[in-house]
Amino acid sequence: MDASSSSPSTPRWNVERPFLTGRFHQETKSRHGEAKGFSMDSLNTGLENSIACHNVSVQELIVIDDLLSALVGIEGRYISIKRIRGKEFDVTFQIDASMDLALQFILGMCMQIQLKSHLSQTRKELAKRIFPLCESFLSINNFVESRSQFKYGLVNHAFAAALRAFLLDYQAMVAQLEHQFRLGRLSIQGLWFYCQPMMGSMLALSTVIHKASANNFMGSAVLNLLQSQAKAMAGDNAVRSLLEKMTQCASSAYLGILERWIYEGVIDDPYGEFFIAENKSLQKESLTQDYDAKYWGQRYSLKDGIPSFLANAAGTILTTGKYLNVMRECGHNVQVPASEDSKFMSFGSNHHYLECIKAAYEFSSTELLNLIKEKYDLLGKLRSIKHYLLLDQGDFLVHFMDIAKDELAKRPDEISVEKLQSLLDIALRSTAAAADPLHEDLTCCVERSSLLKTLGTLKDLEIRSLADGNDVEEQVSSSGLETFSLSYKVQWPLSIVISRKALTKYQLIFRFLFHCKHVNRQLCGAWQLHEGVRAINMRGTAIPRSSLLCRSMLKFINSLLHYLTFEVLEPNWHVMHNRLQTAKSIDEVIQFHDFFLNKCMRECLLLLPELLKKVERLKSLGLQYASATQRLISSSIDIPKSEAPSNGSLGLEKSKHGISRNPSRVLKLPIANSTVTDSILKFEKDFNGELQSLGPILSNSAQAEPHLTHLAQWILGVGNEQ
Repeated sequence: MDASSSSPSTPRWNVERPFLTGRFHQETKSRHGEAKGFSMDSLNTGLENSIACHNVSVQELIVIDDLLSALVGIEGRYISIKRIRGKEFDVTFQIDASMDLALQFILGMCMQIQLKSHLSQTRKELAKRIFPLCESFLSINNFVESRSQFKYGLVNHAFAAALRAFLLDYQAMVAQLEHQFRLGRLSIQGLWFYCQPMMGSMLALSTVIHKASANNFMGSAVLNLLQSQAKAMAGDNAVRSLLEKMTQCASSAYLGILERWIYEGVIDDPYGEFFIAENKSLQKESLTQDYDAKYWGQRYSLKDGIPSFLANAAGTILTTGKYLNVMRECGHNVQVPASEDSKFMSFGSNHHYLECIKAAYEFSSTELLNLIKEKYDLLGKLRSIKHYLLLDQGDFLVHFMDIAKDELAKRPDEISVEKLQSLLDIALRSTAAAADPLHEDLTCCVERSSLLKTLGTLKDLEIRSLADGNDVEEQVSSSGLETFSLSYKVQWPLSIVISRKALTKYQLIFRFLFHCKHVNRQLCGAWQLHEGVRAINMRGTAIPRSSLLCRSMLKFINSLLHYLTFEVLEPNWHVMHNRLQTAKSIDEVIQFHDFFLNKCMRECLLLLPELLKKVERLKSLGLQYASATQRLISSSIDIPKSEAPSNGSLGLEKSKHGISRNPSRVLKLPIANSTVTDSILKFEKDFNGELQSLGPILSNSAQAEPHLTHLAQWILGVGNEQ
């Protein structure tokens, strides 16, 4: 946030009216000096205005008086202030030429004649050595004036206030010196002696403000600068203590912002100085709508310029406030218990502030985790998703596929999603799923693209494009059976864990399982047709060969389903469930859940495009064979149309009844149909060819992916039987 654009502006009259600032002492002097006879030009016009015109004692008093004025930023009669153009805090003091001569005269008269030249030069340099202290005062005073404006932020305000308090001590010292001067007890050597304790502190502060001004530092940059300067002055204990005190004072406002963040989850940062930024354009609703939602990762984020004393705890501080914000968004007003020990009064070598941060993090983490687990029943929601989207309890699915087969057989753009939803509700209410109170959150949807195309669009899954994958998709019928999917209603704050991205991964796994189940049902129907004609003498027909092929296809799809459910989903689910029980924060819950989904996606072959392509091809052949089974058997066996099974799942019952009632009505054709035999041989050749090409790929992949070992053994076992 740009502090200058959002903060109140300083009124113009505060700058234009000189008597409201510390600069009027210099500006009015030069403006009216000529009228009062004090201009530098008039000082050099005649001896009557020269310091040499006065007695020796008076001349030294004039020099000390000018130096006392210079110490508080006021020009004297023989000491002038010159500002460097373009540099706000850079000033120099200049000595009038007549003072150089006078100092030689004044100070030389006080010493032995033979040391006149050397000693006078020394005393002149002694006077000049006080000028850095004067320049430092002016720089610090100007910094206080400018950095007290709104736009420079709370840290600069606090730093300026600390500097103002320090300048009061400095001005008190000058007032005491002036008092001694009025009493006639102060010489120029005494003035130099009494200025020594303040010299180092003022020069150190002047160095800090010059660096802060040159780089326009704000917020944490000012704190880091003060800390680094304090460490650099480790050899001067007084200066180091002063800089550490300034750091403490300047950090008080910053620690106040930090305290509200980790105890209330509120960013009270009007000038954009805090190292945590809030992106208000990211809303929590995006978690359930956008696959690439960045709410959790970027709603609150770390900025550059973290204070060095908080660098190691920055991540913990960010997370603590995020957790408190989630609870506030849920309407659960919670605040970290505050005590005197938990106040961020200061930071130091005892690291008490780090202990406070750690305690606040543990409290917020525990509270949020308990809220999501207990009030919002995260584990119950995940179990419900497992029942439906991972087909843990598939009785409702069998019933749904039976009553929705006609609707699912349509093209995706012809399917009525409302009708599918009503059929899904019927299936849920009429099966064991009715006992699940969360089954009402289950919805259905029809995707517009196939599984392979959908996987190709998800770039974060790192799936390379399938250059020759078009032939696979052309083989697969673009019906609702390939594009049907289930979805789940997830509300805040569970959407932090079960986001749109997580649900999409669940849906991809479901679509793969659902299609495998569909292929299995179709092949089971074909197998039942074969079983229905076993009592007939089929010698000379292609039925026995077709029966063997059907058994091989069934074994392949059953092996695949067994691998997906019992070798991948169940073991990984139990590992995730145990980890969630011991998770200590919501971030760990998200990590374990995402790891489970990514592992399941990979082990379910969805992230291995070469293997997935082969499996889809084999499933496509199984569906083509199952749909052709009725025609092939009818071509080889004369089955009356009135008793021909219309549904593969009912073929066994009808065929057996027909044979038992009147076996003579089912007759073997006199001549084997060569076309039927050729069709079966073609299916057999294509299936075996794809299976044999899958074997080496699966074996090679199993070396890098050990979880594929069992699947490789089963698939190769099917191939060996062939």
